[in-house]
Order: sequence, then structure tokens, then C-alpha cells
Amino acid sequence: MRILLTGAGGQLGQALRGVLADEEIIALGHCELDITDAPSVAQQVKRYRPELLFNVAAYNLVDDAEENVEVAFRVNAFGVLNVARAAQAVGAALVHFSTDYVFDGRQRRPYCETDTPNPLSVYGMAKLAGEGMVQRYAEKHFVIRTCGLYGRASKSRKENFVERMLRAAREGTPLRVVHDQVLTPTSARELAERVAPLVRSGRYGLYHMTNEGQCSWYEFAREVLRLAGLNPPLTPVSSVDYGARAQRPTYSVLENRAYRAAGLKDFRPWQEALADYLRERGEQKSSK
Repeated sequence: MRILLTGAGGQLGQALRGVLADEEIIALGHCELDITDAPSVAQQVKRYRPELLFNVAAYNLVDDAEENVEVAFRVNAFGVLNVARAAQAVGAALVHFSTDYVFDGRQRRPYCETDTPNPLSVYGMAKLAGEGMVQRYAEKHFVIRTCGLYGRASKSRKENFVERMLRAAREGTPLRVVHDQVLTPTSARELAERVAPLVRSGRYGLYHMTNEGQCSWYEFAREVLRLAGLNPPLTPVSSVDYGARAQRPTYSVLENRAYRAAGLKDFRPWQEALADYLRERGEQKSSK
């Protein structure tokens, strides 16, 4: 199968390249393909004529998006429109990734695919608009919402939450992490492994795909540090006291209802996936 992958340098792009290594992959980073350039997107997709197109390119600076509204929508909505139209033009199936931040966090049960989105931030609004572009303009599509993603990325990319906690701990920086936002940390590697059989099934639609379980960001940080054998000062703080520019949902756990209905292999608990990630990085010290 010929696969075109945008955003190839990011953590999910890197994970997909590893999982799909046996396929014919055309991996394009931002330097090779800017999805906001409609003629370039159309030209590249027509040139390679993929059967499957993974769009992993995105503007993921949640707080910066509050001020850079035009940039967030140009990439996460209209850039996605360019990719959707190009995929449709060559008959390719499009796999697009979205976020738990399309929800407002007001309910206290995991969100399923039929729950009504209500994003609180510019980032969430732009990502929701991107979902709509895919659903409207790409007949064969998978829209995948995920949550708390972490994984290996190219050296030029920003750190994920796990790496940021490890670096700060080793530098002796006191850590302040919010305790009142609940999520599910999700391994990019495991997400890639679970997406591959789903897209091969041809069961198009909207899916929630995360590891199992839930925790606060503070509990996530505490488990990262425990597994790495580090014990820096770690203080739980409220979202208000932390003072991030963008409002996040206080509860954004996703239920993998449609994915399970497709009869595919379940995700592991988030703690197991995290332990594997740290072990592969040579970071796990605790066996408890």
C-alpha cells in the first residue's frame, strides 16, 4: 500500500513510520509540505497518488493559539481542508487526528463519539473545524480523537510532557502540575499500532482512541517520576493558580466505544504503556 504521511517529524508521525515500515511510505515533514499551501498539497498528493493519506501535521501550541487565532485556524482547519480535498481528488482514504480538547469537560463520564463537542479554547475550536472539513470533503475518512499523547519526535520538535518532567527533575527544578484536569495519557506508539488495523478494515468514521484508565496531570507526572526513580519537589496546583492562557477541560477522558465495536484489540492501561515507553528510553528505574 502506498501511504503519504504529513507531519512526519512529530511524535505520532515517527510512531506511524515505525509501525508501517513494511508499507511504501512517503513521509513529508513541514519543510517538504506545508499543508496551508493548497496548490502544493494538491500537487504533491497528485504526484504520489497514495491509497492512504495520514494527516499528522497540526498547530499544537494550545496557549499560543489564544493569540495566534489566524495561524491556528489556517493550519488546523483550512490546512486540513486542503488535505481533504487533495485526498478526495485521487480517491485516497484520509486518516486525520484530533483531540479531547473539542469537549468542555463538564460531564464526569468518559466522552463517546456521539457526545456533543463544545471546545473552550481557540485550539479546540480550530481542531473541531478541521474535523468538519474532513467529514465534509473526504468521502473515505477516519477522524481519530486522542488524548494526552506522548512519544518520540525528531530532535527539532518540542518536548512532550514526559520528557519535560524528566528534564526538569534532573535539573532540580521544582515542579508545579495541575491536579484538577483529568485525562488519559496515551502512547503514540500504541496509538499507531492500533490505528493500522483500523484503517485496513475500511470501517470509516469517527473514533476515540486512547489508552485505558484516567488520571490528573499531577498523577501522570508522579507516575513518570516514580518509574524513573526520581524524587524532585512536586506540587499539585489548581488550573486557576497555574494560570495557563488557554482554558482546558477539567475532564476529557475519551471512551473508545466505536473502536471496540469494530472488534479490534483493546488498548492497555496507561500505566503499562508509560512503563514501556520509559523502559525503551532507558529511563525506568522502579520495578514496583
